[in-house]
Amino acid sequence: MEKLEARIRNHDREIEKMCNFHYQGFVDSITELLKVRGEAQKLKNQVTDTNRKLQNEGKELIIAMEELKQCRLQQRNISATVDKLTLCLPVLEMYSKLREQMKSKRHYPALKTLEHLEHTYLPQVSHYRFCKIMVDNIPKLREEIKEVSMSDLKDFLESIRKHSDKIGETAMKQAQQQRNLDNIVSQHPRISGGKKSKKEVCASSDLEVKNTSPMSEQDSGILDVEDEDEDEEVPGAQDLVDFSPVYRCLHIYSVLDARETFENYYRKQRRKQARLVLQPPSNMHETLDGYRKYFNQIVGFFVVEDHILHTTQGLVNRAYIDELWEMALSKTIAALRTHSSYCSDPSLVLDLKNLIVLFADTLQGYGFPVNQLFDMLLEIQDQYSETLLKKWSGVFRNILDSDNYSPIPVTNEEVYKKIVGQFPFQDAELEKQPFPKKFPFSEFVPKVYNQIKEFIYACLKFSEDLHLSSTEVDDMIRKSTNLLLTRTLSNCLQNVIKRKNVGLTELVQIIINTTHLEKSCKFLEEFITNITNVLPETVHTTKLYGTTTFKDARHAAEEEIYTNLNQKIDQFLQLADYDWMAMEPGSKASDYLVDLIGFLRSTFAVFTHLPGKVAQTACMSACKHLSTSLMQLLLEAEVRQLTLGALQQFNLDVEECEQFARSGPVPGFQGDTLQLAFIDLRQLLDLFIQWDWSTYLADYGQPTCKYLRVNPTTALILLEKMRDTSRKNNVFAQFRKNERDKQKLIDTVAKQLRSLINSHHS
Repeated sequence: MEKLEARIRNHDREIEKMCNFHYQGFVDSITELLKVRGEAQKLKNQVTDTNRKLQNEGKELIIAMEELKQCRLQQRNISATVDKLTLCLPVLEMYSKLREQMKSKRHYPALKTLEHLEHTYLPQVSHYRFCKIMVDNIPKLREEIKEVSMSDLKDFLESIRKHSDKIGETAMKQAQQQRNLDNIVSQHPRISGGKKSKKEVCASSDLEVKNTSPMSEQDSGILDVEDEDEDEEVPGAQDLVDFSPVYRCLHIYSVLDARETFENYYRKQRRKQARLVLQPPSNMHETLDGYRKYFNQIVGFFVVEDHILHTTQGLVNRAYIDELWEMALSKTIAALRTHSSYCSDPSLVLDLKNLIVLFADTLQGYGFPVNQLFDMLLEIQDQYSETLLKKWSGVFRNILDSDNYSPIPVTNEEVYKKIVGQFPFQDAELEKQPFPKKFPFSEFVPKVYNQIKEFIYACLKFSEDLHLSSTEVDDMIRKSTNLLLTRTLSNCLQNVIKRKNVGLTELVQIIINTTHLEKSCKFLEEFITNITNVLPETVHTTKLYGTTTFKDARHAAEEEIYTNLNQKIDQFLQLADYDWMAMEPGSKASDYLVDLIGFLRSTFAVFTHLPGKVAQTACMSACKHLSTSLMQLLLEAEVRQLTLGALQQFNLDVEECEQFARSGPVPGFQGDTLQLAFIDLRQLLDLFIQWDWSTYLADYGQPTCKYLRVNPTTALILLEKMRDTSRKNNVFAQFRKNERDKQKLIDTVAKQLRSLINSHHS
């Protein structure tokens, strides 16, 4: 401590020395400081004065600076506002564009705009209230686009349904043009270089449609196409349709992840439309236009579906199309079977067939299988044949009814050649004869022959474009022609032959006509061979039955001649008026029989053109019937009594008949063949007139018997009639021995005849 204190004292002394040493300087400094204070005061006053002046002068500057500050603040606000508006304006512009697109029904672009707005622009300004409103409206806008696009699709479907007829008509015109072009090319192959095939045309058309953007802003529906001249090119079926509503709606639903919903709706609606299209009108069978409209609607439907199949990915698929086509095919075939069965006009059936072929070819060009349609056409061919047969039945009836059944007279070479050109007839003797001359047949022969050829042509027309082989066509024509000959023509001929008022001259002409028609059958065979190019020697070739038809008709006519002759004979015999109680015969044959023989002579004179056998058979039949009828007249029960004088008068009539038979009314009989028709009567009359009972009874049963043809029963009946006459006169005759002997002889003969009859029966 002491040292410390000593140290302190030392330092104090040093300090004191130091201070003493610097005191003067301190005093000087104070003096200087006092001087500085005075100056500082002056400076302060000056500063204060300057400050006052500065403050006075700076007030305006401060005001200006405040104004500048406010301007700078406003500038910053404006700049910030501009920046924000720069972000918001594209959003508003896109929203405005969206509204404009929806207003103009540009739905697919509107959907794209909505996508950009939602994912690109709105996130940048999402904190603004109006953006939140937009975000909330986006689902509503999507739904609105969805509904509007669906509405456009419904309008499209409705328009397609209404205009399927026009679409199908155009497609079928295209197919018809292509078929005509193919026919021309097949005939002139050299011109085919500059033409496109149907598939090429369709392909190019499809390509054009594929290149059409689904964002097309055209209205939906069908484009109007004016009817064009046949020389002008028909527009493609796809060119008539604006498919953009389908494409737009498909893309919209695809973007909205609702493609499956759209596909199901589209297919469901089209199935409903298919059922409506496939429902035929009830009066469709009345006109060809009814069928045409029905086919046009079906073709239009499937042309649209085929185009949708190839221009969209999966909206419809092949399985769906095939299912629709199977349904359409079955319903169409069923409708055609039903309605075609009502058709009675062969021209309408033929037109229907051509329309079905065009319908099938059109759809086949789009890849649809149509074999069932061609199979159904073969069924319609049977119906066509039936309608043809009905039509030709009327044609044949008119020909046969209007014919004069007289040989065709020709007065000059021109007419002769015309007839020969119509009917294959050659006769060297007729050609040598001078004009005027006559063909042996009447006019119905060339007319019927030509109508048969026309029928064959009509059958051939139906076979065209059915893709049948020559053999099938030939077989079809031959079968139909056989039906025409064996059923239609045969019935017409039979009806003419069986008519009540048909005369013998007409029947004779019918026999001559059918003979010539029978000979012409080989020419019909050649005619069919020429048009089908199928040789008759080909295996399974159907033969024509014309020969049989005309033979049957001729035989019917022959039978009718026989019947007619017999009826005429019966009519003459009804005029017979015998006096069965006459005691003496007349000097000549009965008048009715003379007239009858005159009629037979004139009738058989007409038979000169008939085949010899027919004339001979007719003559023999007439003589036999006359003989039988005379026998019945002699034996009928109403004639209870007869005298020898009446029998002798009857014998004169029989002799007249025998004289007619000997005169040879028809050439070709050998010897007394025709007289044998009256042999029964001759022997019976000889037996009674000659009263040769001893010979008859003695030789009965022997082959050489003179009265071999006399039946004991017949003889007994006639004898009984004569015995009744004898008994009636017995009161006066009982005193005459001859009469009594004759009566006894009659009784004896009658007894012996009964014995012969009984022995014969036993």
